Amino acid sequence: MLNLARRVQVSSQQLDEGLAALGLSGDQHIIVHSSLKSFGTLDGGAGTLLEALERCAATVVAPAFSYQTLLRGPESPIHSQFTRDTRVSRDIGRLSQTMIERPDAQRSFHPALSFVALGQHSDVVLARQTLANPYAPIGALYDLGGYALLAGVDHSSNTSIHYGEYLAGMPLLTRHVSYHGRVTACSFPNCSADFERLSPHVTPQTVHVGRSQLRLYRVRDLVDATVNLVRRDPEALLCTYPVCRCNQVRQTLRREGLKPREHDLDPRQLEEADTAELNAVH
Repeated sequence: MLNLARRVQVSSQQLDEGLAALGLSGDQHIIVHSSLKSFGTLDGGAGTLLEALERCAATVVAPAFSYQTLLRGPESPIHSQFTRDTRVSRDIGRLSQTMIERPDAQRSFHPALSFVALGQHSDVVLARQTLANPYAPIGALYDLGGYALLAGVDHSSNTSIHYGEYLAGMPLLTRHVSYHGRVTACSFPNCSADFERLSPHVTPQTVHVGRSQLRLYRVRDLVDATVNLVRRDPEALLCTYPVCRCNQVRQTLRREGLKPREHDLDPRQLEEADTAELNAVH
């Protein structure tokens, strides 16, 4: 009886109203991290959520990580090849897999840390990714004035923070994947278990839909706040679990310190900036 009393049914209309209350009007570019079960029972599930997001945003992006493609090391046999249809890891959430199953969705190339996108600037966002900078799509959203939507999840699911760590100069780990049929090294971040420590430093727009709290942040605010926090306290976002990879990052950090990185502008934006500067001079 207790479970029945707590059951909440959420409709597509309620979802539309909640997203509109956040100020999403159809022009924004957003990355979404979500938990369907946080709503209670969402009519239509992930498909309903995706349709609502497409109505309220010009570009919808989500992580589509597939950790099962990671290899044990540089000498590992290649057990499978990443393709555009490789299944998203279960803990990333149903929304991302639903997006992958849409034939008009685009997916970035990274075998383990790909992103999926629909809408106006999908190609611009996904094209920024590299093996050395897997979270660069967040940088594209930063430049587009984009937003991060946390729907029923906390900052431990927030990939924008990883990009802030990258810019601040957090050491990256090395992992191996199969890329073009060869075992290839790629950069891999520390874990995100303690990312909620950023919460006091950023202020979202919030609304409740069913049992879920939706929090909307400007990507620029998240990234800049992360850079500032990590520069003040380089270990602020590293977890303390004894067997976590954060300990390896912490040791490197104490030995070598932060090595700040440049924000990579899209080549077209660099060209526009150069043109604007020339026009201003001449």
